[in-house]
Amino acid sequence: MSLVIKINERGTLTLPKALRKKLGVTGKGEIIADEGEEGIILRAGETFPLEIYSKERLEEFHRSNEEELEGYGLE
Repeated sequence: MSLVIKINERGTLTLPKALRKKLGVTGKGEIIADEGEEGIILRAGETFPLEIYSKERLEEFHRSNEEELEGYGLE
């Protein structure tokens, strides 16, 4: 499928409804744009939150687990 998509003066483009539906992009979805040899490749994207735990946060989890396991007779 080839489509002509206009880009406004700010560089913003609107994906046609049929293409959004095909890619599964709804509402405030995301698109990943990859530059390939033949041009730009668009793919549906998804961002997931990620938390990197500090040493202190890991120790907090460990303490919390130990407190929860007290009384179960686990050594």
